[in-house]
Amino acid sequence: MPSSTVGGGGKPSRSSSAIVADTSSGYHILRIDGYSRTKGLPTGERLVSRPFIVGGHRWCICYYPNGQSSQYADCISLFVAIVGTATKAVKAQIQFRFIDEVEVGEEGPSLTSEEVNFEGSIGWGNGDFIKRQELETSKHLRDDSFTVRCDIVVINEFRTEGTADAATPAFVTVPSSNLHQHLGDLLLTEKGADVVFDVGGVTFAAHRCVLATRSPVFSAELFGTMKESDAAGVVRVDEMEARVFKALLYFVYTDLFPEPRKGEEEEDVVCQHLLVAADRYNLERLKLMCEDRLCKYVDVGTVATILTLAEQHYCPGLKKACFEFLSSGANLRAVAAGEGFKHLSRSCPSIMEELVVMLGK
Repeated sequence: MPSSTVGGGGKPSRSSSAIVADTSSGYHILRIDGYSRTKGLPTGERLVSRPFIVGGHRWCICYYPNGQSSQYADCISLFVAIVGTATKAVKAQIQFRFIDEVEVGEEGPSLTSEEVNFEGSIGWGNGDFIKRQELETSKHLRDDSFTVRCDIVVINEFRTEGTADAATPAFVTVPSSNLHQHLGDLLLTEKGADVVFDVGGVTFAAHRCVLATRSPVFSAELFGTMKESDAAGVVRVDEMEARVFKALLYFVYTDLFPEPRKGEEEEDVVCQHLLVAADRYNLERLKLMCEDRLCKYVDVGTVATILTLAEQHYCPGLKKACFEFLSSGANLRAVAAGEGFKHLSRSCPSIMEELVVMLGK
């Protein structure tokens, strides 16, 4: 009797799989203006970049113009560190390069990943990124300035997935979803629209079912007990600017963040208004997107306003970013000297109590 596995005439079964690293990547560009003036810092002292976010962590770049330690006293040292406390070891790929060495559109570094535990350490970097004498005679230094790019690829987790058998040709190519494009066109063309919103004298035509599906507040306003529309099917929206409502509708139909157009207000101002609108209509994803973006704009001039916003609309991540910024004595003193801090103390006294407790710790 012939064997079922050898000489049976049938093809052997074949399968394959892959272990895939789920990653988040990004980069930060740091420009050093007035390089010659920074050389006055002693070895071991650093200047720190503005915080930026990659892979859910807030990072900063540490620039040591006379080396991170005596070992690198004749070098420029660059390190990257996590702002705050890392709850666990972070596995990442990190690379510093001069910006003139990076091609436009180039992806992040393809390095052998290494696990770096940033908790309680100065971070990871290059103690001997470049010797000062070499920099000062190179093309990288122009008009007493140079610019570096720090690429970071954070490995979040590993997963196993099946892969197509290399011996089996692919007869069908499935395109990516373009549902958001179709719904976006529906909003633009107003085809089949059955409700009109009046926002500060500007009208917007929309579709009840789409709005009600996306937002429980819209659902209650258009179909539930809170239904508010006159015989002409017009819903009036008070205490909101027309441009903000337009951006809100764009997100509702496409699930994409409405990027501000050229010539409009700065992104941080748009995000502030949009966060309030997202909270009003219970659009949690949009609210979190605004919150995430505003974390990048926390500075001396904005922290009081952003912290008030975070407290009033329950944005714990954004509030934490503001507190992290104010934990620096220099930052706190600069903010306290402004009018925004006085307004914060009047409008949100509980915040001041939390701030005092935090500083006490």
